[in-house]
Formats: sequence, C-alpha cells, structure tokens
Amino acid sequence: MHKLIIALMVLLSTQSLTAQDIAGKWSGKLTIHGTRLTVSFNVSEDENGYRTTMDSPDQGVKDIPVTTTLNESFIVFEVPMAGITYEGVHKDDSLMVGTFKQNNQDFPLNLSKQLIEENVAPRPQEPTKPYPYISENVTFENPQAKIKLAGTLTFPPDKGSFPAVILISGSGPQNRDEELMGHKPFLVLSDYLTRNGIAVLRFDDRGFGESTGDFSSATTADFAGDVASAIAFLKSRNEVDTTNIGLIGHSEGGLIAPMVAAESADVGFIVLMAGSGIRGDKLLLLQEELIERVMGASEAEIENLLQTNSKIFDVIVSTGDDLDLKSILRRTLEESLNDDSANNIPEGMTKEEFISAQINLFTSPWVTYFLRYDPSEALEKVTCEVLAINGEKDLQVPPKENLSAIKDALKRGGNNRVTVKEYEGLNHLFQESATGSPMEYSVIEQTIAPLVLKDVTDWIIGQMK
Repeated sequence: MHKLIIALMVLLSTQSLTAQDIAGKWSGKLTIHGTRLTVSFNVSEDENGYRTTMDSPDQGVKDIPVTTTLNESFIVFEVPMAGITYEGVHKDDSLMVGTFKQNNQDFPLNLSKQLIEENVAPRPQEPTKPYPYISENVTFENPQAKIKLAGTLTFPPDKGSFPAVILISGSGPQNRDEELMGHKPFLVLSDYLTRNGIAVLRFDDRGFGESTGDFSSATTADFAGDVASAIAFLKSRNEVDTTNIGLIGHSEGGLIAPMVAAESADVGFIVLMAGSGIRGDKLLLLQEELIERVMGASEAEIENLLQTNSKIFDVIVSTGDDLDLKSILRRTLEESLNDDSANNIPEGMTKEEFISAQINLFTSPWVTYFLRYDPSEALEKVTCEVLAINGEKDLQVPPKENLSAIKDALKRGGNNRVTVKEYEGLNHLFQESATGSPMEYSVIEQTIAPLVLKDVTDWIIGQMK
C-alpha cells in the first residue's frame, strides 16, 4: 500500500521505438541502500511497434507498463507515476550502460541480455514436499460475481473434521501463497497451522493466478465477497468442523476479515495480522511519512508530500460524485503544480499528461474505496473472538495508531473478547528487521518470526469450542 506500489497500478501506454531493434529482456542488479534488487525491462515487438514492461522479481512485481524512447544509441525507460526513469546508452546487442533514477536519487545500473544468475536468498522456513498432511488443489465459485476462485486446501491426514481458517492476502494482486519480495508467507503459515491440526484454505486473488475475474476493477468489498464464498466452500467439506471456521487477514486482509465477520455468523474467530483500524487516507499519510523518512527523504520533502497528498485525499473522501471528483481533483492538482511544477512533473511528460494520469490513479475503484473506508464501522459489529497483532517496526500499518483503534472500535461495539499484541523488532511481514523498511523484506531470510507462528496457532487452538 506504499504510494509507489499504488502508482504501479496505473496503466501507461508505450511509445514506439525507432532507429534500431532492442527487443528482448534487459536485466541488471540495482543497489539501493545496501539492498540488491534485480530489475528487468522486457521489450517486445508487435504489429503496432515495440512495447515495454518492467519487472522487479525480488519485490514480487511484474509487467509494469513503461514508456520508451530511443534516439540512436540513447534510450530512456520511464514509469512516470512511480517517479522512475532509466537513461542508458545502447552499447551493443547485449549491453546498456546507464543510470536508474527514482525520487531525485540516481543509482548506476547496467543492463544485459545475458541471463543473470540469480543468487536466490535462502528461505529456510519454506516447506518441501512430501508434506506430512494432505494438500489438495481446489476451486470454488463466487456466484454473485460470477467468477471461479482457485486455491489450496490443506488438512491433517487423520480421519475426522478439523478447525479451519481462510487466509486473506494484502493489497495488490496476490497468489495463494501471498508471494512477494521472494517470500511465500501464506505457504509458511498454512504449513505451520496444518502441522498443528488446523485445516487451511488459501486462494489466488480474483483475476490472478488460476482465479478468474477482473482484479483491476475490484474493491476491498468485492474481495470480502470472495472470502464469503470461501466460507461457503469450507462448509461443504467433510474435513472441516463447520463450528470452528476462522479468518486470518494480513494487511488489507485485516480490513476484509472484520467486514466478513460482521455479516456472517459462520465466522468463529478472526486474526488480524497488521490490520488497519483507521480510515484509509489517514493510514496512507502515516505510511508515506514513515517510509519516506527511513528511505532518507528530507523533512522538507516529507512535509511537501504530505501537504499535497492530504489535499488530494480530502477531496476524494469528501466528494461522492465521480464527475465532480474528477473536476475538483483537476483544479487541486493544477493549483499544487503552479508553484513547483518542475519538481513534480516527470521528465518527458507534459503537465496535462501528468494531471490526467494522477486523476486516473486516484479515481480508480480500489483507491477511492480504500481512501474513504473506515474499518471501525465493521469492527464495531464484530462479535467473535479477535486476535490483533502488529510488528513494532511496521511502517506500512503503524502499530501504535492501528492496534489501539482496533481495540477501541471493538469495545465500542460491546466486544471485549480481543487480544492485542505488538511484537518488538518485527516489520510489516512479521520478520525480525533492522529498520522496518520495505527495502529489507527481500534480503531477510526469515519469512515469519517463529514466535508469531506459535502464538497465532496457540491462540486459534484456544478458541476451539
């Protein structure tokens, strides 16, 4: 949910290339603040010319649309809404020498068509087959959305019915393992739970992996409908004790779990892992401040960013009609650019193009819903047992503000059956972390701290009726 990740949701068309053929996959290793990340630009050719996308496999991001220009041997790749520019010289058919730029910071980056040998970071917690339990690929329908969701159901090998949980992923398109930054948190979590007698259903987000549907047009409420369909599926399985079905939501999944639990008597308990308790616009402003600071931005830059985004978010939250929203956003963006346009508009992009791209971003279904959504409304209606946990160094969903907001909302609704815990030294993914920066996620070997796995499992077992 970081502002750069949100920016990557915007679809940007490519420009035609001229002068020479540079089709192929260009990859290099980018070093940022001691972290090495693989970056790849995929240039292909079709009847309309060349098209380019960017991958950041270490961050679990791929197929980001890129604008591309080529002037003889000089090439520029741009992702304007993320503030990313790569400028390089095309030395020969297999080498580009240049600079990767983001947020006014420059990093040397050479790109090659030679296959880069990936030094895959060890992930000692990932289980390997054969598993000591049953793992079954399954599909189920969301009849209201008319989509098919695909996932994996794991359960102990013994005969009988078992307590069960559904894992709900965070923001952005995620597969059933919630794979990101080279980690598979839901694979690790489901393995631990199932080894301890709990059935687990995890599934690909709609429109991603093997699930059908359109992810780009969906909101958090739509994903809640998918989880409700997952509950209906579990109730049809003989291996599941239908009196003990729970939800575990991570990040945005921690918004979804209370939405579902507030409306369904079938939910016996929920676990909120880095779930939010404050409205979306307030959360993003907090997130931006903390992440920009740990990434080295100056206090003046942070203040300017927060002032600009606060104005934009206020317009979105207070304006209901989409046509009015677009016109008011246009005026707001034009005013904010009048005094400082040189520092806001990416090179090679006109003011009108920049404003239009921003409007498209901020009026997308997911963004507008998320910014306006106040999770306290659903939390106040939750009556089941709740475990809410956060890492002390979580910069994406800061623990102090969110754990207290979750607890307060539940109590306002009359629910005192809540356990809250903040883990010292853990980040948003519940890894043992030095700073909490998202840049650390991929270089940390640990996927989920063992203490968190044990605590969540023990708490769930303690809820059994």
